[in-house]
Amino acid sequence: MLKLESLLTFVATAEASSISEAARRLQISKSVASERLAELERNVGATLMRRSTRKLRLTEDGVAFLERAKRIVREVTEATAEASERRGELVGPLRISAPVSFGILHLSAAVNGFLKENPRIELSLDLDDRFVGAADGFDAIIRHGPLPDSGWIAKRLVPSRRMLVAAPEYLKVNGTPRTIGDLERHRGIIYSIRGASDWRFRQSGRWSVVRPATAMRINNGIIMRDAALQGLGIALLTTFVVHECVTSGRLRVLDVGADAEPATIFIAYPNDRRVSAKVLALIAHLRTAFGTPPYWEA
Repeated sequence: MLKLESLLTFVATAEASSISEAARRLQISKSVASERLAELERNVGATLMRRSTRKLRLTEDGVAFLERAKRIVREVTEATAEASERRGELVGPLRISAPVSFGILHLSAAVNGFLKENPRIELSLDLDDRFVGAADGFDAIIRHGPLPDSGWIAKRLVPSRRMLVAAPEYLKVNGTPRTIGDLERHRGIIYSIRGASDWRFRQSGRWSVVRPATAMRINNGIIMRDAALQGLGIALLTTFVVHECVTSGRLRVLDVGADAEPATIFIAYPNDRRVSAKVLALIAHLRTAFGTPPYWEA
């Protein structure tokens, strides 16, 4: 007879590609995790994983079994959560993915408040700027920009503005650009991730693309901000990254007679299953914590 704890261990091991890491996540010893996996293989009557000193990989049977195991574990988890929700409690795991810079600067404090209000939720927060898919197993994702694929139902959290900023010392040496054309003669600190490196501006109802000379390409807004503070070039950054530096005067906002392309910070959940009360509660909490307009726009 298959045991739920064995299925949990198998899914965790497959996701982590490591028995040690799966054991750490499940808060059990490595030996217990290995025993559960061996018991599962005996009950299934097939080898599900090939283990070596360097890596672990699923067999063909293991790949096929994994999808069903994930479904069983998810349904049991959701059933348990639904029973608690009917009693007015928010209980159990909640797995969220969010961008690195936004997670560090703003999401951390908001999530901490959410967990204080709901101490029985077990949160896993994965900060990563990569585009994740609905198959990655997250209950919800927070993103700044377009959806990664069509497997999500998106809910708007707050609008987001982008602005051109530079340090006073950079502008003193290189001059202050006044038009879009001027930007091409300056050095840019470029956000580089999957086609997002162009600077797009709207002027007189038309979109223009600017590609300045490159001082740095990086996929993290905090590092871009710090590079701009050091006078390395001009950066196109969101207000949630630079608002404090602009307020203090360490960075100056540049007016080139056109508006940078805006974006939206949204939260999305998979469209192939029922949205949990935990996710809905998190959405409501984040909207309240960030404010309308968000506090970083002040």
